[in-house]
Amino acid sequence: MYLLLLGLTFLLLKSFGVTPVAAWSWWWVLTPFAITALWWGWADRSGYTRRREDEKLQKRRQRRIDANRRHMGLPLQGRGK
Repeated sequence: MYLLLLGLTFLLLKSFGVTPVAAWSWWWVLTPFAITALWWGWADRSGYTRRREDEKLQKRRQRRIDANRRHMGLPLQGRGK
């Protein structure tokens, strides 16, 4: 995401003719977009994105279970508490 924002910033600076970036080649300005596309492609193919999303969902689920157990006055199981 940071590379995408960097690419957008470079693109705007190049378009508006801001001094250091206006002199750069378009290849340098568009490189962050290419790297972002490569990253997203790799993350989707390798399962990285899916694992991260599953971890988030598992943490949310466990917090919900812990909160419900706490409200019912039951001890938290499996967490050593």
